[in-house]
Amino acid sequence: MYNFNFHSPSTIDEAVNIYNGSEEPKFLAGGMTLLASMKQRLIAPSDLIDLRNIKDLSDISSHENHITIGSLCTHSEISNNIIINNKIKNLAKLASGIGDPAVRNMGTIGGSIANSDPAADWPAAILALKTNIKTNNRTILNQDLFIGMFETSLEENEIITSIEIQVPDFFNYIKFPNPASRYAIVGVAIAKYRNEVFVSVSGASHKPFIAQALSESLSKNFSSNIPLNTIPLDELNEDIHASAKYRSNLIDILTTKIINNN
Repeated sequence: MYNFNFHSPSTIDEAVNIYNGSEEPKFLAGGMTLLASMKQRLIAPSDLIDLRNIKDLSDISSHENHITIGSLCTHSEISNNIIINNKIKNLAKLASGIGDPAVRNMGTIGGSIANSDPAADWPAAILALKTNIKTNNRTILNQDLFIGMFETSLEENEIITSIEIQVPDFFNYIKFPNPASRYAIVGVAIAKYRNEVFVSVSGASHKPFIAQALSESLSKNFSSNIPLNTIPLDELNEDIHASAKYRSNLIDILTTKIINNN
C-alpha cells in the first residue's frame, strides 16, 4: 500500500468536511473492495475516512409497511435481524449468502450499493424492491442509482445514510454463484406488490438491471409461464465463467424457480 491519512469521524458533517478538505479521499465502510484494491495498488487515496464510528448509520427500524436499514449495517447483522426476518425473510436469506463469514461480518449494505459491483447481490434486491436510497443530501430512487460497472449517481462527497424499503407481498432472490467467490454469475430477484412485479438481474451484464419483459409478463400473470430469452445477447456478459447465451438461459431458469417455489 501507499501512505495515506486515516480519519475516524463521529458525525456525517465531520466526515464530509474531512472529504472536502482532502486531496484524493475515499470513504471507508466495510472496505471489502476498497482495501483489496489498495493492497494491489490499483488505487492510492490520500485519505481514508472511516465511517464506522457514526452510530446513526447502523440502525434497523420499521414503520407501517416500510423497513429502514442503516447503510453501515453489515450483511451478518441484516441476516440475523428480527425485523427483517419477520417482514422480508428472503432479504435476510440473501444477506446470509454473501461471501464468507469474514465478508458478512465486515461488509455493509451501503458499501455494496455504493460500490455498484454488477455481480453483487444487494443491487439486484434494491432494484426489485420499491426502495429509496437516502443520502446526506437527498433521496435517490432505486432505478436512478446504478449507472454502470462500479459507477453510481452518487456525488463525490455524498454518503448513503440509509435504505428505505417498502415491504412487498412477495420477495425472493436466487443466484447461480461462482463457486470460489460466491459472486453471482447470474442472480435474479423478484418482488411483487399487488399487481406490480419487478424482476431484476445481477451478474449478467455490466450493471444490475430490471428485466422489463419478464416484469410485465409476471405483472399480468404471476406464473412460471414466462417469455423466454427476452434479454438481447449483446447486452449480456460473455467471459470465462459463462457465455451470454448461458446467462440468458440462467435468467429464465432462476425466474421460473422463484415462481415455482412461491
